[in-house]
Amino acid sequence: MQGLHLTADLHHCRCDAVWLTQAQTLGRFCTDAVAQVGLQAVAQLFHSFPPALNAESGSPGGITATLLLAESHLCIHTWPELCAVTLDVYVCNVGADHSAKALALMDRLIALFQPESTEQHRLQRGWAIAGTGA
Repeated sequence: MQGLHLTADLHHCRCDAVWLTQAQTLGRFCTDAVAQVGLQAVAQLFHSFPPALNAESGSPGGITATLLLAESHLCIHTWPELCAVTLDVYVCNVGADHSAKALALMDRLIALFQPESTEQHRLQRGWAIAGTGA
């Protein structure tokens, strides 16, 4: 097995609030973005949480959006009360290198949320399997 695991913590997101609070809207964007970069979604779950209990302002709840990919997964968590988002993109590179697609997907997601600052990490996972070319 071999793969690329990308994570990003987005702070002070300046996007429209819909992207932080409306699971189905964010889900459609994610599904389209996955297809546009050439990855294949095989299952999905988009969940809205109730309003944040610790937010005095009655801020709406966040979202967890997960797409299972033929190549691995995409997962997003939003915190509207903090204008924050975490992103997780992982692709397995068995049989083909999907790294460029994962990077393109991450770029699209970061652009959507318009963070003032990001903390990104890139982890090469696993090892090459003899004879796969990966």
